[in-house]
Amino acid sequence: MNRTSAPADTPAPGVSASAHTSTSTSGAWEELVTTALLGTERRTPPGSVPGREAPVALLDAAAVETVRRRAGLRPARAAERPEAAPEDPRPYLPAAAARRLALLLADRPGAGAGRSRGTAPDLMELLPQWLARANMRGFAAPPEVLPALLDAARGRTDLRPAALTFAGPRAMWLARLNPDWRFALRAAPGGGAAVPDPGDTEKVRELWQEGLFAERVALLATIRARVPAAARELLASTWSTERAEDRLMFLDSLRTGLGPDDEPFLEQALADRSRNVRATAAELLSALPGSALAGRMAVRAGACVTVDRMREIPTIAVEAPHECDPSMERDGVVTKPPAGRGERSWWFGQLVEAAPLGTWPGRLGGRTPQQIVALPVADDWQGELHAAWCRAAVRQRDAEWARALLGTPSAPEAGGPGAVSLAERAKLLGTLGPAERAEWVAGFIAAHGLSEAFQLLGVCAVPWAGPLGRAVVDALNIARDAGSYPWSFSGVMGLAERCLDPGEAVRLDALMAVPDEPEDASPGAGGYWAEAFQRLVTTLRLRATMAAELAAE
Repeated sequence: MNRTSAPADTPAPGVSASAHTSTSTSGAWEELVTTALLGTERRTPPGSVPGREAPVALLDAAAVETVRRRAGLRPARAAERPEAAPEDPRPYLPAAAARRLALLLADRPGAGAGRSRGTAPDLMELLPQWLARANMRGFAAPPEVLPALLDAARGRTDLRPAALTFAGPRAMWLARLNPDWRFALRAAPGGGAAVPDPGDTEKVRELWQEGLFAERVALLATIRARVPAAARELLASTWSTERAEDRLMFLDSLRTGLGPDDEPFLEQALADRSRNVRATAAELLSALPGSALAGRMAVRAGACVTVDRMREIPTIAVEAPHECDPSMERDGVVTKPPAGRGERSWWFGQLVEAAPLGTWPGRLGGRTPQQIVALPVADDWQGELHAAWCRAAVRQRDAEWARALLGTPSAPEAGGPGAVSLAERAKLLGTLGPAERAEWVAGFIAAHGLSEAFQLLGVCAVPWAGPLGRAVVDALNIARDAGSYPWSFSGVMGLAERCLDPGEAVRLDALMAVPDEPEDASPGAGGYWAEAFQRLVTTLRLRATMAAELAAE
């Protein structure tokens, strides 16, 4: 009996037609994808011949296969509609401010890549300041700008806190619909979930015991900000059953409202199984000058530092510890030093850093912090000792010691008698009030210019106080007249655009002209300086306009 072979598209016995069609369609599509990836010069499309027409044949085949694939799809059941976006009760922006926000968001990074900014302001750099002012006035974001605002915050982590505050509850709603904006859920306490009222004991206990980690962190932070003791008791109720990494995060929340009542709990945490938990507990206890740990550290550090009165000039003598015993390790002293550090100096610095600064005047002959810092230190221990005192002043927020360690602004560029680096000085300045901080940095700039001041300017309140702003402008003018490289001051100029009081624009008008260049000046420096000052003035006036738009009724 004659048997005729089945056509190529006929399914094999036992295989359904739909399954066969799906398999053959998938295979044909994969063949086309492979050909496209390899290139038609290396692989000829099915049903075609090599040559110039091969790419066209590939596209034609892909088009046919696309229609074939889609023709076999069955319509799916429509998805449920999302819930309506929550209402935002805050007032909307004034019309001019809303238009300004759209312009700021439209100036995306990279739009002018490869081209000089010229005298045009950098609008994206003004967005953080605009958001801060809008949040201060309690405005809500216009719904139509929320996607662009979230895109901007996605690309810049420094924008996220202010941008999410301004976007309000609708940011969480949008973030649940678009994976690109999921960062908003991670940034929001508890992933955007509602935190129960701290007074609702039953719901608080239920969320604390059954909630997700982010929800529990948010709950603990909320209660700690309102009722510190209640948060500590909540944490203590499950402390022994928590994972080490969770205990560390929870313990960090006690920095808010830290007080003497937290000492018993933190003392227990010194015996924790996790080294990181023990170290954090010790750090928090050392920030409480009256704690038992602070007292123990004071005794240890005091045994290492004395005044040698046998010398002609009283001198501080240092005898660093010879070992790190178990009690020191329990109190947070890290045994192993980092690479390049000696063990004894490493242990010594940790002891001094954790000792209350108030113990040193009595220990060192009743001297004031200024007098103590001015004493010479024997055997090259001054850098280590003063650096530890710097860290202690920052940790304990001691402004008197910070002033002593900073010294006068006109001190040599190496810093005050105790500051070992610009980073240390910046941290010490953070313990002072805004006005005093600005005054000190203004004096530093007047004495040393701007080359060392960038890091210090970053800790000053915005807008800069009058004396500080004038010191920066005067120093820029001096650098301009000297024919210095303007590019060396681009960082400070960028800070000035964002931080200088807009009222200073009037004083800068005279600096926008191209100056006469000294013979030893950098070629073309005058033109670049003029352009930089023109951009600065334009930016300051734009900032003034932005503030007026947000203040409009």
